[in-house]
Amino acid sequence: MTDSTQNPTHTGRIHSIETCGTVDGPGIRFVIFTQGCRLRCQYCHNPDTRDLGGGKLATIDELIGEIERYRVYMRASGGGVTISGGEPLLQPEFVREIFRRCQALGIHTTLDTSGFPDFKRSQPVLDHTDLVLLDIKSFDAHTYHRVTGVSIEPTLHFANYLSKLNKPTWVRFVLVPGLTDEPANIAGVAQFVAKLQSVKKVEILPFHQMGKYKWQAMGYHYPLEETPTPTPTQVQQTIDIFASHGLKAS
Repeated sequence: MTDSTQNPTHTGRIHSIETCGTVDGPGIRFVIFTQGCRLRCQYCHNPDTRDLGGGKLATIDELIGEIERYRVYMRASGGGVTISGGEPLLQPEFVREIFRRCQALGIHTTLDTSGFPDFKRSQPVLDHTDLVLLDIKSFDAHTYHRVTGVSIEPTLHFANYLSKLNKPTWVRFVLVPGLTDEPANIAGVAQFVAKLQSVKKVEILPFHQMGKYKWQAMGYHYPLEETPTPTPTQVQQTIDIFASHGLKAS
């Protein structure tokens, strides 16, 4: 996919596409994974999306053409288009225009983000976003930095802005034994999220090592090589903590 103008409104860098996704928002989703991310999450399953100059160029016209081929599946399932990454908000003009075009076609739009990139440039994307999947990796600032390599403050600011807009939001929390599973840390996330007005539910995502082979193939040291997947009991305990703060978690 190429475009000679390379206008940020009409052309962007993507990593890949999933045409019938079922885990990134409601219903069957056409998922666009954008290229580029400033976070360095220890459990990232797409480390090949980090490089801002990687991936491939894609035009909005080409992507909309692909999306339209799957409208019948999206409509029948209550699905739509999700833009994930990487970090979509590193290319806000590109993402906003895709979402604008989707909404004009009556297609539901979902943004999957860490809420970390430039806040001012990111705001216009929300004008055409129906649902936000917001990843809150931790609440303890030290743990958050250990997990991601960046500060937690931009994400909390973004979350509060979503609440102010009353923008429908699903919060995602990755449960990693020995890293994010301290009860006090989980309770901190729950207490913060419970104050937000727009959160519809919380998704507990158990850590897995499905991305390990990518780290190895790219010559990266995989820091969680010895970390196990959480047990069902650990997952339920986490769900219970969120539920104790009045939140719908699963």
